[in-house]
Amino acid sequence: MAILTDNEIRDIQKYLQSGKPLPDKYRFLLFEDKREVELVWNGKTNEVCNIVMPFQTIEQVDEPRNDSDSKIQKTMFEFWGLDSRGRQLSGWTNKLIWGDNKLILSSLKNGPLREEIEKQGGIKLIYIDPPFDVGSDFSMKIEVGEDNEEFTKEANILEELAYRDTWGRGADSFIAMIYERLSLMRDLLAEDGSIYVHCDYRVSAYMKLILDEIFSKNNHQNEIIWHFIKGASGNDRFGRKHQTIFFYSKSIDQNIFNRKEIGVAYNPETIARAQRGEARYNVTAEELEERGKNPGDVWSDLHPVQGNSIENTGYSTQKPEVLIERIMKASSNEGDLVCDFFCGAGTTLAVAEKLGRKWIGSDLGKFAIHTTRKRLLGIQRQLKSEGKNYRAFEILNLGKYERQHYIGVNPNLRDKEKQKQLEAKEKDFLKLILHAYKAEAVQNFETFHGKKNNRLVAIGPINLPVTRLFVEEIINECRQKHITKVDILAFEFEMGLFPNIQEEAKSKGIDLSLKYIPRDVFDKRAIEKNQVVFNDVSYIEVKPLYKGKSIAIELTDFSVFYNQDSIKNAEESIKNGGSRIVVENGKIIKVTKSKSGIIEKDVLTKKWTDWIDYWSVDYDFESKKEMIRVEKEKNIKQTGKLYAEDYKKEYEEVWTGDYIFENEWQSFRTKKNRELDFKSNFKELRLGKHKIAIKVVDIFGNDTMKIIEVNVGNK
Repeated sequence: MAILTDNEIRDIQKYLQSGKPLPDKYRFLLFEDKREVELVWNGKTNEVCNIVMPFQTIEQVDEPRNDSDSKIQKTMFEFWGLDSRGRQLSGWTNKLIWGDNKLILSSLKNGPLREEIEKQGGIKLIYIDPPFDVGSDFSMKIEVGEDNEEFTKEANILEELAYRDTWGRGADSFIAMIYERLSLMRDLLAEDGSIYVHCDYRVSAYMKLILDEIFSKNNHQNEIIWHFIKGASGNDRFGRKHQTIFFYSKSIDQNIFNRKEIGVAYNPETIARAQRGEARYNVTAEELEERGKNPGDVWSDLHPVQGNSIENTGYSTQKPEVLIERIMKASSNEGDLVCDFFCGAGTTLAVAEKLGRKWIGSDLGKFAIHTTRKRLLGIQRQLKSEGKNYRAFEILNLGKYERQHYIGVNPNLRDKEKQKQLEAKEKDFLKLILHAYKAEAVQNFETFHGKKNNRLVAIGPINLPVTRLFVEEIINECRQKHITKVDILAFEFEMGLFPNIQEEAKSKGIDLSLKYIPRDVFDKRAIEKNQVVFNDVSYIEVKPLYKGKSIAIELTDFSVFYNQDSIKNAEESIKNGGSRIVVENGKIIKVTKSKSGIIEKDVLTKKWTDWIDYWSVDYDFESKKEMIRVEKEKNIKQTGKLYAEDYKKEYEEVWTGDYIFENEWQSFRTKKNRELDFKSNFKELRLGKHKIAIKVVDIFGNDTMKIIEVNVGNK
């Protein structure tokens, strides 16, 4: 510490006694290990999230390779580790994760999946394109109806809250968000791993300082300028025609860099000079053409995604595959594990699949996860047609475990202590939900918690789906006390519960309404602004088709109950000659005002099929149990000495009670092909009873599932 003068000591004491913060000059005088340059912002902390939550597998996607039973095919399947259907049996499964990437990164770093990551050699490359483009983080343009009218799907409340957390305090909140996540990413990287961070003029100055602080300025490899040949122009400034990609390695001298994989063509004049023997260093024209030129750190040869491009998914911030391909070839090898924790439209994962890399991707947007799933399925089909192998991928989330975090329950506690905390917070949780739903609390009921208008309200458990037994208890109390109108609110409902349970209640004179509790109920700001919407559960109708021992599924009906904006608002706000598309009570409606002020309304979703973007079938649901790895409880012997093995985490596999949806057949819309098949392929099943699961994803990216039971050989 520097020697302080009497005046400096007196001034410091005054500041401390008055409770005022010390001016920066005193901070630097007091602490010798100061940095020459330091990035400081409101709320800066060195604390990094260390929460561990088990990942919940909600779906496995693996396009069957071939149905052939030839010996050659069987040999190939055995070599690739596949079953008789050509579906992956063993080895690394790629992972697409929905949720908050801070919790995901923390759980990857500190949880049991870290061990699996290390077995793959660790994460060699991370590419991220975080939300630097303010205002276009979560809204999406989608096509609706027979005429493919373009409609902008606004961010849902959860996405809006993420937007507020990222930009609510401007640069301060953005830096706090990205700093913690980059710290977690650094800890996850292999020692020879690299990270590429994509940004533009809005945050590039902050990003460089953050990366220098986390990765060390000595590990800065390149500041890459991605220059657009075509781009914006302006009359009051120079046109903005580039974005920045920062390239850092985890260590100084171990990072992967494949110079031979990224060469670009020399110009014809250079080749001609080499042919004449005029090239420097005695290099032949053939050698120049084979090796190619180092592209340097200004990339003008890679064009942004065009509107008519086959890879365009509709994301305004989508990056071209060729850009990611150059990065991936440079800083990873075939079979390496690469990651993108802001995966958006899934470009990084698509390129990884094509280049034979293993991958992990995550995003907070449900629509992003759905878009990526369709894109990767398309790539699996493409690779299958080319006779190439591909890996299965699974869709994960933190599901019911994440809710424990939101209400303040520590998931790292032992089960008994965790249960005590859950019970202690149950009352607060119920108050919160009733307040968000605008219902008043009620007493003296066994299954009901509140009342709204003339309907009683029951709230499902915090960390479990509402089961048939739960609903049957509600129906019993209704019959005993002559209750006829009920709302059941839940985070999840047991699969296959509806609409069967509603029909059963209706036959007993009970109007039963099932509604999802949105995750945004945990944000007080959303509740205060009346932004929380409890959507009714969508429902699916299907018909099994029989052909001997084979079964197919026909999709016969689908209903949703969404709202976005309203006809009344549109009528009041649009100008003469203008129009707006709104969603009201499950219909997408185009409201037009003529030049003379006459209002016209055109329903774009004319048929139930207009709401469907994707549907898939698992012909043998309950054939694959969902297992999670949890830490074993240890009884450390008190021998007076503690050894390293006493601290080593050990895990065991536990069945959650749920099953994984195995995506065996699917039909979905693309930008190039808007048609859907509403009858699945026939699948031969063994004789006897089977449960078949049908999943439908609507044009907003929300999914609904129905389970039916069939009896093969006895209709």
